Amino acid sequence: MHRRGKGTIVAAGPPTEEVVTDTKMLTKADLVEYMKKGCKPKENWRIGTEHEKFGFKFEDKRRLNYEEIHQLLEALADRFGWERVFENNKLIALKQSGQSITLEPGGQFELSGAPLSTLHQTCGEVNSHLYQVKTVCEEMGAGFLGLGFDPKWSIEDIPIMPKGRYKLMKEYMPRVGSHGRDMMFRTCTVQVNLDFDTERDMINKMRVGLALQPIATALFANSPFTEGKPNGYLSFRSQIWKDVDPHRTGMLPFVFDDDFGFEKYVDYALNVAMYFVYRKKGYVDALGLDFKDFMAGKLSALPGEYPTINDWENHLTTIFPEVRLKRYIEMRGADNGCVDLILGQSAMWVGLLYDEESLQGCLDLISDWTTGEMQMLRDKVPVTGLRTPFRDGMVRHVAQDVLKLAREGLERRGFNEAEFLKGLEDIARKGVTSADVLLDKYHNEWDEDVDRVYDEFLY
Repeated sequence: MHRRGKGTIVAAGPPTEEVVTDTKMLTKADLVEYMKKGCKPKENWRIGTEHEKFGFKFEDKRRLNYEEIHQLLEALADRFGWERVFENNKLIALKQSGQSITLEPGGQFELSGAPLSTLHQTCGEVNSHLYQVKTVCEEMGAGFLGLGFDPKWSIEDIPIMPKGRYKLMKEYMPRVGSHGRDMMFRTCTVQVNLDFDTERDMINKMRVGLALQPIATALFANSPFTEGKPNGYLSFRSQIWKDVDPHRTGMLPFVFDDDFGFEKYVDYALNVAMYFVYRKKGYVDALGLDFKDFMAGKLSALPGEYPTINDWENHLTTIFPEVRLKRYIEMRGADNGCVDLILGQSAMWVGLLYDEESLQGCLDLISDWTTGEMQMLRDKVPVTGLRTPFRDGMVRHVAQDVLKLAREGLERRGFNEAEFLKGLEDIARKGVTSADVLLDKYHNEWDEDVDRVYDEFLY
């Protein structure tokens, strides 16, 4: 893991590992204290934007294999000065100036951005990255596509990247859900990572983030195809997360309990089964084992050994709720899409959560929402998107209210950032998402040929 200035922490390559030099037991209080250290004064708050994309060959639209991605990584390192990151002598990531480029299981290419102060800096970072990637890819006869779900290929058609944790996860996923491998190999998302200054601020942001995550899913819906045909969803990426692993995904209703705080999140994370432990530059299979046993020195995979705080940090990366708490907060409910929407996702959450008046406006908006209503939205939005009925209106109307709060928050920040909301505001006003546009083109312009998406929605 790499500290990104005064902002968030991201993974670039293998997990961090500490040499175990004693047998001191890690206590729950240590884990809670680790989370508390995420609190930062407002002047140190930053914006960390992450986005994934599908690489493909122009000639036949097939996904890039590792050899081709290795060629791309090498060219980016040579031409643009990125530092190489290896696992077992395999080039699997790049890092530079607080940014990292990493590979998801099926070769989805992810930029985890540096901790930045303004959305204008985020805009420069995203466009610089896409320029570099496009420059190299075109020479390879390849390109990148920004959708939430692979529109054409089956899991069997997609190569697995040479990262140890992915091999473990691929074998484990079918034991706990029917869509785990879909999530690993066929999804792409965009997320923003944001800071908090106190436990109370964290609680407020977690509650707003979870309540409004289905609204974000509706606005960013962009995954209506599976294996060449419409799949019946606007956000199939969101739908598959409902059956990946119920113990490590979902809406986290306990966040709305009166006693929620860092300790209760730690309790939740401790009750999520482990995936692995990273030792001696390799992954130790801990699938299904209990972190609490590890803390007591009774982990069957490493008997007599105790975890370090880095093991806890790594464990937190294997939990996948709609909003994830580490020493920062990750908003995880959006399909990837065009550049305007990558920037719009960060803009929306910055406007809502980094301005006190807008944050309070969100808390007022959701104050009488029940956890049952939130779960209903989570269940229905992947199918009906902005047209999902909610109380006396539709999700589209809630989205308009939310974006108004976001715009006001950005305007009060004083950086002239509200322009980054225009694409989202247009979607909410018209009620037409990227998925709706794709489906219309598929039926009316593309003669039901999904290959056309690779030409028209290329980065």
